[in-house]
Amino acid sequence: MLALYNSLTARLNDHGDIVLPTLARLIFSGVLLAYFWKSGLTKLGDGFFGFLMPSSGAYAQIFPKAFEATGYDTSQLGVFHWAVVTGGTLAEFVLPALIVLGLLTRLSALGMVGFIAVQSLTDVFGHGAELGSWFERMSGELIADQRSFWILGLLILVFKRAGPLSLDRFFKNAP
Repeated sequence: MLALYNSLTARLNDHGDIVLPTLARLIFSGVLLAYFWKSGLTKLGDGFFGFLMPSSGAYAQIFPKAFEATGYDTSQLGVFHWAVVTGGTLAEFVLPALIVLGLLTRLSALGMVGFIAVQSLTDVFGHGAELGSWFERMSGELIADQRSFWILGLLILVFKRAGPLSLDRFFKNAP
């Protein structure tokens, strides 16, 4: 009986490198791709180069206290603020797209982990959102609970790669 159990678990281990990263990317696509892209769209300025001239809402989302201190005047914020807002806006489009395509997946997933950490800190310290806590009866805390699961899925990609249905695999096997 123990030999049968060991045989079955060995097969599960063998398939884990295929199933887990593929599911992680599929679930990321279904749950978070539209979330991040819609958030990124709220930060774009007008016109074709709107990503280089973020909206005032972008500054309000990313630097709420600094933006309020300037009387909501973006011209009073410096190059640092512009660079962070522009980089964050681009990251909301580029990193999720790379994850879904399975291109530069480990680096993109690690970038998204950092993005989510900064997003969470901004929500708590900039916007006054409640962090929530683990090990309680409520499983729907927006930051502590949900974002921990987001990061878990991304860490699967960091440690296990993108899986067989990915551009990373295609380019690795390309002649």
